[in-house]
Amino acid sequence: MTTSSSASLIPPARWTAHYEAGKDFRPLGDEERALLRRVAGAVGAGRALDVCCGTGELAAFLHGELGYETEAVDFAEGAVARARQRCGDAVAVRVCDVERERAGESGGYALVTVRRAAAFWADRARVVRELGALLREGGALVVLSPVPGRISEPMRHIALDEDELRVLADGFEECERYDVDGLAALVLRRPGGSYSAAEMAREPVAQAMLGAGVVVTDPNGRLLLGRSVQGMWSLPGGKVDAGESVTEAAGRELAEETGLTATATRLLALLHDDSRDLRRVTAAVRATAWHGTPRVTEPHLFTRWEWHERAQLATVGAIFTPSAHVIEVAFPGTLPGLALPHVYPVA
Repeated sequence: MTTSSSASLIPPARWTAHYEAGKDFRPLGDEERALLRRVAGAVGAGRALDVCCGTGELAAFLHGELGYETEAVDFAEGAVARARQRCGDAVAVRVCDVERERAGESGGYALVTVRRAAAFWADRARVVRELGALLREGGALVVLSPVPGRISEPMRHIALDEDELRVLADGFEECERYDVDGLAALVLRRPGGSYSAAEMAREPVAQAMLGAGVVVTDPNGRLLLGRSVQGMWSLPGGKVDAGESVTEAAGRELAEETGLTATATRLLALLHDDSRDLRRVTAAVRATAWHGTPRVTEPHLFTRWEWHERAQLATVGAIFTPSAHVIEVAFPGTLPGLALPHVYPVA
């Protein structure tokens, strides 16, 4: 495999250049401050962590006004330098890429904040769950993000729409949603969540269908899933074309949907279930060697591709049913309670 499993949408060098040029972003608003005061009153004193801190304005507020023992992290050295200038020794500021490394101590923080940054994470569903694991009992993760309706179209890439916000909230038992200073604010508590096997809304057009679901893992064992425009997670895969084997179809669909090239595949099993009046046969195929970087190549079908920790899959929300079946066959016990269809293992 020739690519890293996780890459931020904008590299740290560009952010460093932004901050070294003296640039900043919209200051913390009065409604944002008021919300953070309310959350702080609910979670109590202790330690706070500001993730993707930029110039340190929010970190300084957490320490100076709310009284937290505060840490702040950013993956851009230029941001860390500006934050240290602003906060001095009052806040522990350090370089940390939260997509690649742990941001802090598990169970160590009363409050974790992410302001105007989550949209830039390539694997935000995974990262937000890892940040949730940093919360102590009763703690809260606050995510502040622009939304499409409140921002110009050229800046759409910095905003999270309703489904993208739901992806973040799905990893928590409690979510409060607010609109503050034109931003969506999620107050997330009690990391956990659940999953459900979900069906697509499209009506089947045939009595039977043969397809393939492709299991792709990165060097860290994370599983590649796409976010469907129908609001669920799915493995790469699709129908088998005339003259194709199921493994050939798996390789083709993987390339068409994600841009990845599989150089070796292995058939794990055939799965047979029923969808309405359709007999559905799915080949579970493992891509044992591949190269490339996943990207959205069919935006009418998928909005994004993300690498997921297998231990988090039971919290991701809706998973396309055949994909859920293939995942459970490839990694037994990953989706507790999932009823498997007819499974025909390949020796």
